[in-house]
Amino acid sequence: MSQRNWSENIRFASAEIHAPRTVEALQEIVRASRKVRVLGARHSFNDAAAIDAQVDVDGTQEVSGDPSWAYISLENLDAPVEFDHESGTVTCSGGITYGELCTQMHAEGVALHNTASLPHITVAGACSTATHGSGDGNGNLATAVVGMELVTADGDLKLMTLEKDREDFEGSVVALGGLGVVTRMTLAMEPAYSMQQYVYNDLPSATLYDNFDEIMSRAYSVSLFPDWQGDTVNQVWFKHRTGRWGVNGQQATEPEAVDLGLPSELYSAKAASTHLHPVPELSAEGLTLQMGIPGAWHDRLHHFQIDSTPASGDELQTEYFVPRAHAVPALQAVEVLRDRFRSMLWISEIRSVAADRLWLSQSYGTPTIGIHFSWRKNWPAVREVMPLVEEALAPFEVRPHWGKLFSIAPKQVQAAFPRMEDFKALLGSADPEGKFRNGYLDRYVFG
Repeated sequence: MSQRNWSENIRFASAEIHAPRTVEALQEIVRASRKVRVLGARHSFNDAAAIDAQVDVDGTQEVSGDPSWAYISLENLDAPVEFDHESGTVTCSGGITYGELCTQMHAEGVALHNTASLPHITVAGACSTATHGSGDGNGNLATAVVGMELVTADGDLKLMTLEKDREDFEGSVVALGGLGVVTRMTLAMEPAYSMQQYVYNDLPSATLYDNFDEIMSRAYSVSLFPDWQGDTVNQVWFKHRTGRWGVNGQQATEPEAVDLGLPSELYSAKAASTHLHPVPELSAEGLTLQMGIPGAWHDRLHHFQIDSTPASGDELQTEYFVPRAHAVPALQAVEVLRDRFRSMLWISEIRSVAADRLWLSQSYGTPTIGIHFSWRKNWPAVREVMPLVEEALAPFEVRPHWGKLFSIAPKQVQAAFPRMEDFKALLGSADPEGKFRNGYLDRYVFG
């Protein structure tokens, strides 16, 4: 029986899924297999994690497995979280979720610089696709990685660090699973901190465009949620850092709220009077607390609570990145298409990401704005509208999210990433027989 991704729009071929408990057992599986891919939280919306290139995003095509193929899950791998306070790093299994990792980190009194909206995704999977949160000064999640341990195509164990292997390392963190099985990752950490989250409703689009940089820099992390159906952005979420959490994460009482002097009206948007979901028709239950209620970093940076049940998966996602300098004209170009979005879009989210040096990062060499779409699960309609969005964004040096749906031609995708040829050479050297290559890599890296 085939396996599916979170949204159930991708069917993985009926190859065996291995869940080794030790690195040694994992190495033997890799050595014995002709094709290998790793399955994490299965939150990719395309076939990036699939072995066979013919997996159909419509979910209608059943793909037969091959006994020499191996899917690997790291969920059972015995790799405890280790803290090194002297170096300011934490080392964890590549298969741990951010929810699990953040909970253990906070108990140790330390934190990450940022998180994605969902806590249920795995560390290695998120970093390998340059998944991100928001914040003008915040790099994507992969920018926290300073070390990796991976099983290579010949089954050997390889250690890499930013300090010792800087050039290749910057090409290896966001690698789309093409270099091997990432068993452990070492991330930069910092002292735990407290945060407060506020939501404002109905920000006029014209005001946003006139004050874009000022609005996006108003808090540590800012998210805009438009549905494009009116002249306002439905909601703006401001996540403010308010101070240190406490020594070793221990406090006798919850942190007191800090008066940030926020007005009831900001840029003509009104402060929310209750907790809200970005999609108006959905309940805010399970979301991280808003209304300025103080909490720990990992209970505010995520949009969804760590112990919440992930959404049903009744959606398809696309996301595109443009250089920060093009943000306003890019958003205006998308807005022109709003009639095409009517009745098929749950919500969009606009976030900012700092520049970095990771070869396949969408923010390589430039700060970016991510323009995300959560579509209702109607593949024919999404397949029709994707090229329209991509055409509208084409003049603005658009780059797609590696883990979401897109229809940009492979050659255009390759041209959008200046270090793509270097990355291709890196993969060719590390895996000359193509054990970790799949149809996705064949198209967008080697095509």
